Amino acid sequence: MSNSRTKIINTIGADLLVKNLEADEFSYPKALQAVGKTIDTSLVTYKGTKHKDLDIRFVKGNISVLVETKPNFDREDKDKVYHQLQAYVEYEKVLTGNKIVAILANTEDERIKVWWGSNLTIDESHQLKNQYALKTFDEYADLYLGKKNNKEQVIKNTYALNELLHKHGIGEKIRSQFVGTCLLALKNDLKYEGLKTKQILSGIESTITDLLEDKDLNKAQKLVILKNKVLDSQDVRDLKAENIQEILKKIDDDILPYINDKSTMGQDILNLFFTTFNKYVGKADKNQAFTPDHIVHFMCQVVGINRNSRVLDPCCGSGAFLVRAMTEAMDDCATEEERKEVKKKQIYGIEAEETAFGLSTTNMLIHSDGNSNIRMGSCFENDEFIKDAKINVVLMNPPYNAQRRYSNPAYVKNWKKDAKEDPSKGFHYVHYIASKVKTGKLAVLLPMQCAIGSSKDIQKFKEKMLQEHTLDAVFSLPPDVFHPGASANACCMVFNLGTRHEKSPIKETFFGYFKDDGFVKRKNLGRVEKTKPNSDEGIWADIESHWLDLYRNRKTEQGLAVTKQVTAKDEWLAEAYMETDYSRLRDEDFEQTIRDFLAYEISTGEI
Repeated sequence: MSNSRTKIINTIGADLLVKNLEADEFSYPKALQAVGKTIDTSLVTYKGTKHKDLDIRFVKGNISVLVETKPNFDREDKDKVYHQLQAYVEYEKVLTGNKIVAILANTEDERIKVWWGSNLTIDESHQLKNQYALKTFDEYADLYLGKKNNKEQVIKNTYALNELLHKHGIGEKIRSQFVGTCLLALKNDLKYEGLKTKQILSGIESTITDLLEDKDLNKAQKLVILKNKVLDSQDVRDLKAENIQEILKKIDDDILPYINDKSTMGQDILNLFFTTFNKYVGKADKNQAFTPDHIVHFMCQVVGINRNSRVLDPCCGSGAFLVRAMTEAMDDCATEEERKEVKKKQIYGIEAEETAFGLSTTNMLIHSDGNSNIRMGSCFENDEFIKDAKINVVLMNPPYNAQRRYSNPAYVKNWKKDAKEDPSKGFHYVHYIASKVKTGKLAVLLPMQCAIGSSKDIQKFKEKMLQEHTLDAVFSLPPDVFHPGASANACCMVFNLGTRHEKSPIKETFFGYFKDDGFVKRKNLGRVEKTKPNSDEGIWADIESHWLDLYRNRKTEQGLAVTKQVTAKDEWLAEAYMETDYSRLRDEDFEQTIRDFLAYEISTGEI
């Protein structure tokens, strides 16, 4: 199969084709001259060649789709081709100011490359990675129109929704599950206008029951939790009809429009909503470490989630890692059959806490997973479940201050009598899961104490991990990464499971000083992504791309990245090995360093 010119035009939309040359091509100099506009020729010239004629151009409203064809782009000079496509983008910006989707299409086969975004640049951060076949114009336009591309507005709407729930007496403990349940029901066409509270709740229960597949062994358990924790709770049953209708309309108008199953970006926004909402309702508990969606995405890229990944989160909480892993794996699929396989057989979670278990189930269902493999219980009591899943990727953020009842019984026996919380700060979870999964990749968020080795217990697990596995990388993350939830200063450790550290072919561990992710704290909004000058496009995509390039190519960059051969006795963090780039230092960095030092002194009994 191939992308012939006729096929490209008919697939995207022949009625939207705009041409001004006989060969159905589009001459930009001719079009600019007709409207009396000019362009800086340096923007459209590459190594002496001035580009001017685009192969195929489609326009509708304020959206333009530009297509440049090549027999096989793998045989082309990449820089030359990318500059050529960039030239057409620059022409289009001057000619129309439209939002642009740029496509490079092979004619010898069906492969394509697609770019989009405000102030579009033909680079990795603007490229859509999950494009395997041409789509219609409306589907490409949906990238811009299918949802409101304003993450800050989503956060504002989330804050307003939380205030509305508080106003109507919905307690913090059930808010996340209640909102998730309502969102799921609305996504599946719940009727609520003009109905009584009892009728609405019955409709919600019926919708969820239908969505959970009968072969799901946990179906009854999930429904019991839903009824007991949410639908039958006093707060919900006592809602007046007009109040529950107001809540549902708020979700319907201000949250649901951001969910676009045709696009990964719609999933991004939904993940942002869930993470943000959980932070707000959990703000009274500073031990709740809800992982931001952009950090979850980064970790998925680091471990290389793809259509063959079999992913486990043994402490899955609200399901952020599971949802993102499922989305990333499905993006790598070429057929609907492959996507179904990912949903049903490749994403696994374990959660000990009942409310979080119910929330993760709902979260997965909202993301169109009808048979989520999430078990309620302790990860220390699900060995067979883990073994049968044939896991090759672990993503986790274990509790850092777990009580005895949530920790490994075999480890708890060795705790000091007065110890009430996990002395390993979550590290013993990591070692246990690694020993059960045995091979593959494991990425985990842990407090910085674990990287430093600030206690005998932590040091013991550092040694155990290197005796059995390889420390591939450690990323020092922003000090306020969990704001406004937990206040822990965290890092991300990446292990290659099954190969002893001393026998690894990769002799040096990569350390990233990734403290600046482009997000800043805003009152009542949590951490918000900064945007590029004179644009509504966020800066995170470029930052993430740079971080990944440093890690994948194991580059050293002053003030940002370094590689070092380490043992269990060494500190596992970039700060210990790289030269300081003083131009990057902020007052907050100095303050955080002092806090880290004092925390270390206290934990070791020095003060």
